[in-house]
Amino acid sequence: MTSDKPNRFGRIGTLINYGISIILAIIFLYIAFNDVDFSEVLEIVSSANLFWVIIFIIITMLGHYFRALRWKYILNSVKPDTSMKNLFGSLMVGYGVNCVTPKLGEVTRAVLIGKWEGLSRSSMFGTVILERVIDIIMIGVSIIIALFLTGVSLSAKFPWLVTSLYIMGGITIISIVLVYFVLRTKEKFSVFIIKFVGKISDKFAERAAYIFTMLAEGFASIKGTRNYFWTIFWSVAIIVLYAFGSYAGMLMLDMQKVQPVTFGMGWIIMSISAIGVMIPTPGNTGSYHTLAKSSLVLIFGFDETISAAYAFLTHIIGYILFIITALIMFFLINKHRDNLFKVVETEIREI
Repeated sequence: MTSDKPNRFGRIGTLINYGISIILAIIFLYIAFNDVDFSEVLEIVSSANLFWVIIFIIITMLGHYFRALRWKYILNSVKPDTSMKNLFGSLMVGYGVNCVTPKLGEVTRAVLIGKWEGLSRSSMFGTVILERVIDIIMIGVSIIIALFLTGVSLSAKFPWLVTSLYIMGGITIISIVLVYFVLRTKEKFSVFIIKFVGKISDKFAERAAYIFTMLAEGFASIKGTRNYFWTIFWSVAIIVLYAFGSYAGMLMLDMQKVQPVTFGMGWIIMSISAIGVMIPTPGNTGSYHTLAKSSLVLIFGFDETISAAYAFLTHIIGYILFIITALIMFFLINKHRDNLFKVVETEIREI
């Protein structure tokens, strides 16, 4: 008879992580909205320009489709005929799960694409990690560009911004070194890691071996000059489209009537608020609101209320799109109607 203690401890750990994420979301929401009249925020949101709301929705969904396209080129050498419907579907279901349980969505989409396409789920999780490394690099690049787009000293307004750049740079360098050793000296590096970790714990060594294999398979999935080119191309396209989304968000609330708005302003807001994605709150709730609102107030001088309305409207549209599209895609593609959470929970135990 197997003990249910590991399972119980796993669930307790999940509850603790979820509790922390909820607390973080509440703290950030308080920071974002404590000095504004929320009824005024809702009044501004209710008079949003419908044309630009539709444009914003199209841009948002197109950005997610571009992500699925990038993922296809990362997987091209593994399975060239990977279905775009399955890629987009698993991506959106993952985002929908993230709206409820932070970061579990990354595991979910890896599990689903592996299941729907008959691919190794662990290697698919490796490709998701690879995507996140690419995203961190692109955010770092976008912040550097943002530093040159404004006459205001971003480092003075956001002292932590430079620190974030250093952290991203450090993560990028470590990732590049790791990828090099993983791909060039796979067996030797694997043996070294396992022996080193094995000195601490055999159980950790076994887990390290599994994670190493997962990363090696995921990182090795992208091969060929053509696939590298298109992966970079779609990564740039995603960032540019997100900046257009931030710009369209200002036009939704007719903020151009307060002062001229530009694509450059959208780029700066996108670059700073993108850092909120790294904070583990459900669907970036709170962290996005605080950073988007702060960007508008501190850099461009918009008042607190309209800035809070911008953060609220752009986030709620994205949040609703995630939930609705996730449900539609899951029930559309998952013909066997398997219990999603049971499938994911089983996979988490393995990972």
